[in-house]
Amino acid sequence: MSYIGNQPAESYASFEKQVFTIVNSQTAYTLNHAVTNENDIRLVVNNVVQEPGSGKAYTASGTTLTLSAALVNGTDEMYCVYLGRALQTVNPPASSVGNSQTAPTIITGQTAETSIATDDTILIHDTSASALKKMTRANFVSGIGGTNTPAFRATMSATQSIANVTMTTINFDTETYDSDSCYNTSTYRFTPNVSGKYLVIASFALNANLSSGTFIIRIAKNGAEVSRANIVLSSSTSNPITTSLIELNGSSDYIEAQGYQATGSGATIYNGAEQSYFSACKLIGV
Repeated sequence: MSYIGNQPAESYASFEKQVFTIVNSQTAYTLNHAVTNENDIRLVVNNVVQEPGSGKAYTASGTTLTLSAALVNGTDEMYCVYLGRALQTVNPPASSVGNSQTAPTIITGQTAETSIATDDTILIHDTSASALKKMTRANFVSGIGGTNTPAFRATMSATQSIANVTMTTINFDTETYDSDSCYNTSTYRFTPNVSGKYLVIASFALNANLSSGTFIIRIAKNGAEVSRANIVLSSSTSNPITTSLIELNGSSDYIEAQGYQATGSGATIYNGAEQSYFSACKLIGV
């Protein structure tokens, strides 16, 4: 008989066998697969094929095999062959399984995970090899995205006086956080040690009743200005803030916050952490 498609691999078909452990005085045994009746299996005891049926050697229903007489452990041996369970031992040809052979709802109804362990695997397609591959969650996360570090935030432990018309580095000497220990509380400089683009913010407030003059806050990279904010004083409340996106070489570049005032006399920077602070973090994917 001719076939359309792949030739059935009948020469590789086999029937499943189950070997039983004999229990003294026991006549009921559990089958690995449910059957309609005893005729679905061939039972062999001590290498002798047994006759199935009521009043004969055995009966079977569902997963229960019932013997007409108990056997003896150590003396008797028993196994069965499932006559209705011919198993193919060959694999489908390469690339023979496609979308039409799988149900579109193959994932529907499967248990939805709410978390993923570090050693759990994820199925991905390797475009360079044109093949499906698996990757652990730990390796998958390390290969994408990133973290906003190094990052720091520093405040002032005390007020600081700034001389008139003098650009002065601000003493941000108290760390709120410093993810990679890149901020120096003695030099008031941030050296990231990781190259990239950083979002930098600096702000401080005057702690003096000044009604006129100019106040400047600026961010300097390697001593050169990259961002500033100017305020012309008209009241006693002043809080300049400047923000900048700065590209930094990891090991050689540093940034610091500086202040300048032209009021005709000295001025004092207030050390309130909510108003006077210096911070930066590395940006992802920029």
